Amino acid sequence: MSSNLKVVIVNSKTFGLYSNVIDELRRFADVDRLELPKDLSGSQLALALKDYDIVIASVTPKYDEEFFRDNLRVKMVARHGIGVDNVDVSAATKYGVVITRVPGYVERNAVAEHAVTLMLAALRDVVKAYGKVVAGRWGERGKFVCNELKYLTVGLIGVGNIGSRVSEILSKGFGSRVIAYDPYIPRSKAEELGVELVDLDTLLVSSDIISIHTPLTPETYHLINWDRLTKMKKGVVIVNTARGEVIDTKALIKAIEEGLVGAVAVDVVEDEPIGADHPLLKFDNVIVTPHIAAFTYQGLRGMDESVLKAIKDYLSGVMPEGIVNSEVYGRGLRLQHV
Repeated sequence: MSSNLKVVIVNSKTFGLYSNVIDELRRFADVDRLELPKDLSGSQLALALKDYDIVIASVTPKYDEEFFRDNLRVKMVARHGIGVDNVDVSAATKYGVVITRVPGYVERNAVAEHAVTLMLAALRDVVKAYGKVVAGRWGERGKFVCNELKYLTVGLIGVGNIGSRVSEILSKGFGSRVIAYDPYIPRSKAEELGVELVDLDTLLVSSDIISIHTPLTPETYHLINWDRLTKMKKGVVIVNTARGEVIDTKALIKAIEEGLVGAVAVDVVEDEPIGADHPLLKFDNVIVTPHIAAFTYQGLRGMDESVLKAIKDYLSGVMPEGIVNSEVYGRGLRLQHV
């Protein structure tokens, strides 16, 4: 490994915060940390990162084809997270750049617990009730009578790595009926999880709570749109810990205004980060957390260690566990050994 290897951490405030991975990286590389505009891309991003061999990437900015075309020094982009929707993987592969992500199991429990936390917070009106106490209106507690999770049907859109853990918590911990829409898992796997597989329309009309656990793809972009919102049970609770763009925000706002949706509890929002003036925040039946579902000590340490291992594996000529474009190994990397 060359002592001239340069690694940059881009827009990730948490990488290395709860682990010693940066010290480990500095044993074999120069390491910098940069905060770049979230909308930076293409040749401008290529120029900003022209001095680096490996990028440790967050959810922003966007690494598009123009970036890979104009920056021939970067040999690896390691996502400090599960999703790679801000990376043009096809373009990276075309230019021989290795793309890795954190394997899903690393964040599995943290994100699943947060999803269930959001469900309960919305169902029990926790934030609104606290506001009444702060305002000295304890006597209004009679407004906060609700249903128990045990007696509700929860619909999961996606029962992969995280969704399957959510189903386990709900069915085994709370005794809820769990149904799911996921065209990519076999019925035998669903039965093993104790989940009833249904089509999307059935899930929409049957669920008291809908929780989203699907990656962002062209097929899932605005999967929850106005048409599908009108099919849901009136008063439905919508939870999203996946990606904000899975929900059409304008349609969601309209559904809240018209009383179709009872509550919304999300950790992700379209075009995040959002400001205090975002229209979703005007509703007292909406809870938004700032993309913190994976923010546990255990989860963040696991993410850090996964990224470090992926980099070490790559530099040693070993295919990293979290690689998303393994075909680059079949036709030769841009530069396998730095």
